[in-house]
Amino acid sequence: MSSLSRSPVRARQIADADISSLAELLGKGFPGKSREYWSQVFDRLARHSTPVGRPKYGYLIESEGVAVGVILLISSMIQQGDTLTMRCNLSTWYVRPNFRFYAPLLISQATAEKNITYLNITPAEHTRPILEVQGFSPYSHGRFVACLSRSTKALTVADVVGSDVCPSAYFEPFERDLLLAHARYGCVSVWCTTSERAYPFVFLRRFVKRIVPCVQLIYCRHIDDLIRFARPIGRYLGLRGYPLVLIDSEGPIRGLVGKYVDGIAPKYFRGPTSPRLGDLAYTEAAILPGLYV
Repeated sequence: MSSLSRSPVRARQIADADISSLAELLGKGFPGKSREYWSQVFDRLARHSTPVGRPKYGYLIESEGVAVGVILLISSMIQQGDTLTMRCNLSTWYVRPNFRFYAPLLISQATAEKNITYLNITPAEHTRPILEVQGFSPYSHGRFVACLSRSTKALTVADVVGSDVCPSAYFEPFERDLLLAHARYGCVSVWCTTSERAYPFVFLRRFVKRIVPCVQLIYCRHIDDLIRFARPIGRYLGLRGYPLVLIDSEGPIRGLVGKYVDGIAPKYFRGPTSPRLGDLAYTEAAILPGLYV
């Protein structure tokens, strides 16, 4: 039972019947996004393969049966080799001003399980000290802006094909599922193939300063793979109008041409496993439509 259930305000998991009222609540909390937008968000969360036992949408707090606060969660099983780990992305949250006192309790409810790694990849600047008090630590402090096609140390003998092509070279089955899922989200999902194996890459279409088209790295097996295949991937993206790639990093990336910007889009985690740079698969970055513009 929720620690709030004995008070006039209580917390509970979001149910399907709550979606309409929560879309309206979020529309008021985020004036730049319409109620229709939030309805689309809930539709995508409903289609996501949430692990058994985890909230499908997240949690809400209600007063006298009316929703006054909400936090959206995206839980996923993440595979690296033969290892599976549970990861939960704390996404959009909003609490009506006169109920802000209950906001920390909403967060506590959402992060109650100790064996899960929690991510916050879009923390507002004023919330970062609060995150650290809650036990979150930064795992990425900045971003590297790369021009892959100008790399001088990259392997050039490789083919880049879309996720709709099933490679003849070896690949992990979960990698194909990941590429196809993110292609449905609207990402650029590609294979970089050699005779030895096929390497998966996912990029999110974005704009630098809302003007210059670029992509953000959402997934690769390892940053070293991106360095190795920088030229063929850079050519593939460049021909489609994306000359620059944004990469979460802790500093300049050796082997890539570009510039590191500290303090841009820091990312935080809490839990048993520090997230790997180059892996934002199945997070709000890809799943929530139009969040990154």
